[in-house]
Amino acid sequence: MSELQPVALQRIGPDESGLLISWSDGSQTRHTASALREACPCATCREKKAADAPGQPLQLPVLSMAEARPLGIQGMRPVGNYAYNIAFSDGHDSGIYTFEYLHRQRQPS
Repeated sequence: MSELQPVALQRIGPDESGLLISWSDGSQTRHTASALREACPCATCREKKAADAPGQPLQLPVLSMAEARPLGIQGMRPVGNYAYNIAFSDGHDSGIYTFEYLHRQRQPS
């Protein structure tokens, strides 16, 4: 069996903030920008999630100008032959999303 690879990317949704990925096995996965951003696997986001865990002191949230706008995907670039780095409209661009993760995480249509 060959490795699973994306064969096409398409923006979807009324505001084109969603992403449809067609895969080499014939399947498709749909993702929203907000779900991908929320699941960002980078070290900074993991630390922020850990700091927001129960039992930690409450920190008041603050939104930057970019974060206050509707969230979208600004760009994607391959990382080797196993992942994409996704840049979001809020300025965040350090998450690396593996093909395995993107194929496994299916969003409702």
